Amino acid sequence: MTDPQATNPPRVAPPPGVSPSGSPDPDPLFDEVAAVADAVLFEGYLLYPYRATAQKNRLRWQFGVLTPETDGSEPTRNRTECLLEPGRDGGTQLHLRLRCLQLQARTPLAPDGTPVPELVVDGQRHLRFEEGVPRHVDAVLDLRAVLREEVTVPIVLPGARETEEIRDTAGAVAGLLRRECWPVTARLVVSATDIPGPYLVHRLRLDIANDGDCAPGAPREEVLRTSLIAAHTLIAARPGTFLSLTDPPQWAEPATKECVNEHTWPVLAGPADRSDLVLSSPIILADHPQLAPESTINLFDGLENDEILTLRTLVLTDEEKAEARATDPRAAGIIDAVDAMPPEIMERLHGAIRSMRPAAAASDIPTIDTGSAAFGADSPADRPPELLPWWDPAQDAAVDPDTDTTMIGDVPVAKGSRVVLRPGRGGDIQDRFLHGMRATVQAVVHDVDGRVHVAVSVDGDPGAEMQLAHGRFRYFHPDELEALR
Repeated sequence: MTDPQATNPPRVAPPPGVSPSGSPDPDPLFDEVAAVADAVLFEGYLLYPYRATAQKNRLRWQFGVLTPETDGSEPTRNRTECLLEPGRDGGTQLHLRLRCLQLQARTPLAPDGTPVPELVVDGQRHLRFEEGVPRHVDAVLDLRAVLREEVTVPIVLPGARETEEIRDTAGAVAGLLRRECWPVTARLVVSATDIPGPYLVHRLRLDIANDGDCAPGAPREEVLRTSLIAAHTLIAARPGTFLSLTDPPQWAEPATKECVNEHTWPVLAGPADRSDLVLSSPIILADHPQLAPESTINLFDGLENDEILTLRTLVLTDEEKAEARATDPRAAGIIDAVDAMPPEIMERLHGAIRSMRPAAAASDIPTIDTGSAAFGADSPADRPPELLPWWDPAQDAAVDPDTDTTMIGDVPVAKGSRVVLRPGRGGDIQDRFLHGMRATVQAVVHDVDGRVHVAVSVDGDPGAEMQLAHGRFRYFHPDELEALR
């Protein structure tokens, strides 16, 4: 396999298509992961309270930024490696889609073309702001060709400048809005190698490199003009099967450990019964990520609680909402959607029960007469154990997180014990980063299905004291821990 930086010229694929958001999608293979991919694309795009003057929005574009080589302040390339079992009859086609945002500067102008910080026409404000234009580049490659030699897909996002007239109610030109974006050039380098072993498996590698240019030492807002923002890739194999990197079959574990992923992480995408789609994201996700069905608005924070953000948006003042609407058209869409949200949708945001255990109806909760009110209306702390709901820890006096023990090997472990973290294959990928670290047991707990979990705090974690004060721990199964004697 040839390194992307080698001097031998790689094979160059035919020029791919570059499409803005809203254009017809020529490849429907990715329709099932479009919503999740959009959440990745706009994660952190504009944070609540969605106003340009908010301090948290002064430094934007936090995820998946690939800057030109001449910058050096942020990553200039990323790498994705994953394992692929091709179709038995050969002829596997790789369908690739690179998605990103291209920065577009919006500048208000006076009628004579002079830039101004703000333009107010008939009470409507127009602010200077940096918008993000969605782009995607599609390519279809033959796996056999990629196995023979690496293939380079050139990426060119063209620059553009357009000016929009802003007219007042009398029809006179009261100002202008100029939108400008700069050319972005990059390349997607694709290669594959055979993996030794009893099965036909290939290690597929995708390198995205920014080939643009910027002045050394230029401020970040200028560097971003020629950067790929929120860059991520979608990969489909037809026919073919991808192996999970977080929970691979046992025979594939050695090859999995040799995969190198830099500034991105590939997960199986689409429905749980699909394994021919991969989303490689700058945000660490679990396999088969899905948006909560209760979420109806893209709040630019797919990992946050929609109810909290919605309620906070509702309490913005009219002046703050006006500024948010003037900040970005997508922010205006959020404000309008939240203001128009019907009660039944708001109620859905309050929570959902997804376990197999049926929820008890309110009429099933027992009450006793306390002389002044039904007992069910009193504090749960005052109820006897037999009248507590099934999920309340005080309902079963046989368990006590502060004193219970569990066996790790032949060593009993309880609160205060010292352990070494050994996260299992099926664990959360962020837990895997803690492999080999020492921790202190804070509790041994039992869930409603009778399984045992060990709550720990990581030794040396600067945030451990605050987490302990709030009762926040990391939980592991006993077989993911090694006891220290």
